[in-house]
Parts: sequence; C-alpha cells; structure tokens
Amino acid sequence: MSVYTLALESSCDETSAAVLKDGRTVLSNVISSQVPIHRKFGGVVPEIASRHHIEQVIPVIDQALEDANVKLEDIDHIGVTYGPGLVGALLVGVAAAKGLSFATGIPLVPVHHMEGHIFANFLANPTLEPPFLSLVVSGGHTMLVHVKDYEEFQILGQTRDDAAGEAFDKIARVMGFPYPGGPHIDALAKEGNPNAIEFPKALSEPGNFEFSFSGLKSAVLNYLNSKSQKGEDIHQADVAASFQKAIVDVLVDKTKDAAHTLGETNITIAGGVSANQGLQVALEAMCKEEGFTYYKPGKILSTDNAAMIGCRAYYMAQAGKFCDLHLNAKPSVPIGTVAWVEGK
Repeated sequence: MSVYTLALESSCDETSAAVLKDGRTVLSNVISSQVPIHRKFGGVVPEIASRHHIEQVIPVIDQALEDANVKLEDIDHIGVTYGPGLVGALLVGVAAAKGLSFATGIPLVPVHHMEGHIFANFLANPTLEPPFLSLVVSGGHTMLVHVKDYEEFQILGQTRDDAAGEAFDKIARVMGFPYPGGPHIDALAKEGNPNAIEFPKALSEPGNFEFSFSGLKSAVLNYLNSKSQKGEDIHQADVAASFQKAIVDVLVDKTKDAAHTLGETNITIAGGVSANQGLQVALEAMCKEEGFTYYKPGKILSTDNAAMIGCRAYYMAQAGKFCDLHLNAKPSVPIGTVAWVEGK
C-alpha cells in the first residue's frame, strides 16, 4: 500500500507545499516565491518574508493537494522544515503543520532543511542509494557531508564565516546586480577570463575540509575599490569569472580530496548554489576525470522546495522519527540532530 507525504517548507523566502508517493514520486510541488518582493530591498527582509508566508501557506497547501489529486485524509504523515532558517518564516510552516496534525491526527515529522537539500538528489536520481559524499552549497551553508545511510550523516567540514552563496550575492550587489545576485555572476563569468585576476583561496591545504570565503569577498571588494579610486576601467566579466573560479576551485578541490580520503565514488551536490553552471561543469569534469559518479538535483529541486522536505520526511517516518505538538522552530540547528523526536 502506498505511503503519501504532505510536506511544507518556509525557511526563507519561498512558501512551498508538496505531496509525495512512497518517498520518491513527486505528485505535486507548489512554490510561491518572494524574490520579486525582496528584490527592491536587495535581500530578504525577515518580517516581510514572514507575512508573505502567512498569506500563502494555506493556499499553497490546498493547491498541492489538488494538483496531486489527493485528499488530506489520504496523507500518512506531514513533514515540515523546523530549521535552520529565519525564525519567523519557519514558525509559519511549523504552526501550519502542527495545526493540521492536531486537527487530523496525522503524524508530524520534523525535517532539517539542509538534510532536505541532500535528499533532493533521491528525487532526481531514482537509482541513488547511500553511502555517498554530498557537497552542500547554499546562501547560508557550505559543507561537505558524508551520507553514510538514510539516517546517518557526518559533517567533514563547513564554512567558518560566509557561505559561498552569501559571497556570490554580496559581490553581485557591489557590482550593481539585483537580488539574487548569484545567477548574474554566473552568467557574466561566461564572458570573462577566469585567470585575469588572482583572488585568494583560503584553507586550501590538503586534508582541510573547512571553508572560508570572507577573505575572498574582501579581496574582491578591495580590488573594485582600488580600481575605482584610481579611475581605472573595471572589466566586470573578468572580475566575475575570476571571483567565481576562486570559489569553484576550492569547492571542487575539497570535494575531490574528501572523496579520496573516504574512498567514496558517488558524489552529489545540493543547495541553491548547485544550480551555478560554472560549478556544475567543473564538478562534473572532476568526477569524470577521477572516475566518480556524479549526481545533481536539477534546477527546481536545487531551490528551496517542499518536495525535498517530503523525501526526507518519508525516510524519517520509516525510521519512526516523529514528533509531538511541542515542535518549535529552530533558526540554528546542526545537521543530523534528532531533537523533537518522540521518546528522545
């Protein structure tokens, strides 16, 4: 008998609901994006994001059920992102999920947002099974995670300061591009010379799986300010290409090093920055050269969406990891955390 999952995601600026069948078949994945709303402010405004989630969460749930041709009484469990993310935004999704669970008696599953991103790969790649190495790159996180099993994760290293996506958006804003800036840098980089400017690559020694992009960000800002003060021309395409290369080289080299250290040959990428074409091309080329098998989630599943949360919720439910109505939003929570689980 099939298992149906209703999932909610509201960690940042997308309100999303999805219905999945047996964990890996997406019956619906509805996303209400706030990007046009926040663009005028140059980034996400938490209070505005929360209010938009309140307006959209019920219509999005209704649409997801309708698109899936499934009724609420058919749902076996409800998965919801409880962290990490913007606390006000998270609270909206958590409150909606708890309300539905209370009213219907449907079990509740608390999902870690970054675990959801990793599990997006299961939706895009039906043959993928653990173990594998995952490079997780988003606006707020950059980490290498060894996925040993569906319920066992090991963080090999993560960013000490800025995440890669955060660095992309900050440099893009300085260069005059609207939010979100990462895609603009990616597009412009294709027109530039990636070797035109040598920007620093921190923590690049072998065996170090930590990341740091604050120094790179400062170096690019100093370069742009210096050129501007001297009245010299700035070749934006070269800046974009060189900046992107500095980030991509670090991400790819550390992934390769980690894979060899672990003896893993299956490599996945996850998170919003996984849609970056420069990163995808470089990572795929590295995997081909090293004999690794490369998996990616695809553009829609790279962004924040409820389908990935539903996939993670399904496997948590199979492991009996449900929670009660004391579930609360957690703006900062380590991956692999089992807080909120009944009996813990």
